[in-house]
This record gives sequence, C-alpha cells and structure tokens, in this order.
Amino acid sequence: MLAGAVALAVAFALDRWLGEPPARWHPVVGMGRYLGWIGGRVAPREERPDPDWLAFWAGALAWSGAALLLALAAWMVQRWLLGLPALAAGLLLGLLLKPLLSWRMLREEVAAVEDALAGSLDDGRRRLARLVSRDVSQLDEAQVRESAIESLAENYNDSVVAPVFWFAVAGLPGAVLYRFANTADAMWGYRGFRGGLHWEWAGKWTARADDALSWLPARLAALLLALAAARRLPGLRGQSALTPSPNGGWPMAAMALALGVRLRKPGVYALNAGAPSPAPMHTRQALRLCGRALPLLLACAWLLAAAVQGAWLR
Repeated sequence: MLAGAVALAVAFALDRWLGEPPARWHPVVGMGRYLGWIGGRVAPREERPDPDWLAFWAGALAWSGAALLLALAAWMVQRWLLGLPALAAGLLLGLLLKPLLSWRMLREEVAAVEDALAGSLDDGRRRLARLVSRDVSQLDEAQVRESAIESLAENYNDSVVAPVFWFAVAGLPGAVLYRFANTADAMWGYRGFRGGLHWEWAGKWTARADDALSWLPARLAALLLALAAARRLPGLRGQSALTPSPNGGWPMAAMALALGVRLRKPGVYALNAGAPSPAPMHTRQALRLCGRALPLLLACAWLLAAAVQGAWLR
C-alpha cells in the first residue's frame, strides 16, 4: 500500500511543479501517433453500407492488440519495480504515472480561455479551439465560456479522476489501459467522416470501450464535485441524461448545478437550462471547485486500493 500511496503523491507533485513532459517522451503522444498511423489503415475513406463489419473488426483488432501490449508492458515494469523497496517503487511508479494524468495543463488551458475572452471574443474562440473539437467560429462570449467550463468538467474526469481510479484499482496497467482507451476515443470515436476517414463502424469498438472504462469514474467525478461544493445537487441524474454521452454528462451536470449556471452545446443540450449563463467569476469558481476535489480524489484512491487489498501490489 505504501508504494501506491507514494506513487499518487509523486505523480501529483510532478504535475504541479513540472507539468507535462516533452512531447518526444510523452507516452500519450506516442499512443496518438500509433492511433493516427493505424487509423488511416482501418477506417475507410468512403461511406460503406451498414453494417460495415470489415471496418468494425479492423478497428477492434487494432485497438485490442495495442491495448494488450501496452497493459502487458506496464504490468512487467510494475512487477519489476515492486521488487524494490516500497519507497523507491512508489517514487518510480509515480514518475511513470504522471504522464497519464494532467491537472495542471487542464487548469491552465481553461484559465487561458477566460483570459483571452477578456481581450476579445475572437481571442477567446481561438483559445477555446485548443480545448474542444466543435466548431467555435459562431459562438458568442457566453457560449465560449460555457464550452470552456464544460470541457473542464468532462476532462477533469478523463484526465484526472479516471486515470487515478484505474491506478487505484489495477495499478499502472489499469492507468495505461484507460489512457489508451480515452486517447483512442478522442481520435476514433466519431460518427461519420472526420479527417477524410469514415469512423461510423471503424471507431465503434473504441467508443464502447471508453464508455465502459469511464462509467464508474464519471459518476465518481460528479460525486467529488458535489462534495467539494458542499451541497446536494438535486436533479443530477436527470440532467446528466440530457447529453449524448452516457458518461460526460455526469461531471458536466454536476458542475452546472454546483455553480448554479447553464451549460449548453447549441442545438444538442442545455444543462441546468433555467439558470443564467456563467460570468467570468464562474470560470474561476469552477477551477477552484476542481482543485478542492483533488484531496477527496486522493482519499478515495487510497480507500479503493485498500478495498481491493492492494492486489496489484503483490
């Protein structure tokens, strides 16, 4: 248990002090390069009749093969490290865990959108485009701010809560597998065309895998935000169901209700629709709320590791 606790503390300390490692050493960047390369070989360049089982199984095999190799490599490294004294093992595990979670970069990117909006709407739109995949060219100031806070809430789960959850449950292999699944979903999990490739069937396995691995962490993220806000969030379940994602709606709805603001994606959904649009102070409040949830997350991670009897530490 000591090695796991030290690893989590080291990972968050490195994230706070140093941020992200250089791209050439970043494992998530490496995952993205593989996914970009193999994606051009599994997804068709034209729309095919449904169901396109050839694209589906090509995507499933490309995903599963890489996931298995990554998890196996992480397990072998972890097994070797756990043969060292607990403190040394924890330090090295924390060094490897850090690139699989990212709170400092997320916090800085969201804050930068608000800072850019203070200059001009166009600046805010350009900065938001670094965070979201949607078209930002027609968004007004309120919609830019709403999108930034939505992205903060959703990515708080994807980049912080879920990697920590799976590390607590399954060690380094769990965190690696989740980060690969989430990266693959961000690149392949689309309906129709994206980047000249048709992902409707080629990305279906990837999308379902990410949904499955994010199911529990997303609900945990919503709970942590509610606890950090020190308030009940009535209607959370109903609000979370308004989004197309079975998971993303939970932390986004929790954030909307905790702040008492409306968060929407035009033409798709509106969370806490009767509330006012967020003001600049709400972006700062959202960032503070996520920051207050971090100690709660670490406490939950230690409890989870204890609940599974530190099985992955044996």
